[in-house]
Amino acid sequence: MITHKQFDNDFKYIEIQNKQAEAKIALQGAHLFHYKVKDKASLLWLSDSAYFEEGKAIRGGIPICFPWFGKNKEDPSLPQHGFARTQLWTVVLEEEIDEGTTYIQLQLKPNTHTLTQWAYLFDVTLDIIIGHELSIALSVTNTDTKPFEISTALHTYFSVSDIDNISIKGLENRAYYDALEEKTSIQDGDILIQEEVDRVYVNPTETITLLDRDEKISLQQEGSNSLVVWNPWIEKSKQMADMTEDGYRTMVCLETSNAREDARVLQAKESHVLRAEFKYG
Repeated sequence: MITHKQFDNDFKYIEIQNKQAEAKIALQGAHLFHYKVKDKASLLWLSDSAYFEEGKAIRGGIPICFPWFGKNKEDPSLPQHGFARTQLWTVVLEEEIDEGTTYIQLQLKPNTHTLTQWAYLFDVTLDIIIGHELSIALSVTNTDTKPFEISTALHTYFSVSDIDNISIKGLENRAYYDALEEKTSIQDGDILIQEEVDRVYVNPTETITLLDRDEKISLQQEGSNSLVVWNPWIEKSKQMADMTEDGYRTMVCLETSNAREDARVLQAKESHVLRAEFKYG
């Protein structure tokens, strides 16, 4: 079942329920902020203080970072992670493929607001398949007559039982840029989160595994040679108005991305697809 709903403030979202899973997608930002497989805990973390307001990004779920990731290199005063996550997207297609699989496609095109921040023409679609597994693909096409560079991400917040219970496998011996120390290091063994972490891993393996007690979640990605691992920890959580002070304990971000040197230049009429697939076991 696909239902269009809205909160009391008219903030619109889509609710999906099928025999395998349930999900919620905000039209602002094409933002998947809830996904839960039957008989499982929610895969995605959502802040108890998240904003569901026009023009404000939602803390949690899978924010879409486009056309830049992090700060804009040319004008740091522009919004962090670009404008896509606060723009209203258009629903292009809704399809119940079968009793346990639902397909939603949303689209973003240039408007007066986007052109003031980024003077290019583009066509962006987000394809989401909701079932026992979750698939999300961000497709960017350059519809301009000149090339442009994009630095994008599927900024996934995973819900975890407690940060002390998790480990991340699949990034052993991979180089990463540590944004906190501003240096490059090599990962030694599994990743454990015991302090603030803000890293961009280079050439990650095709499958990344998040272990949380007895639960195993696999992330497979395409169109990406970088993976961001992020947890704000104690002090930064206190500084975020849309995050509770202990929110860091029940989340970790593994972000399928085209970050830093993995930014992509698209020639006129060229496209790029960034895809992430999530499954249990």
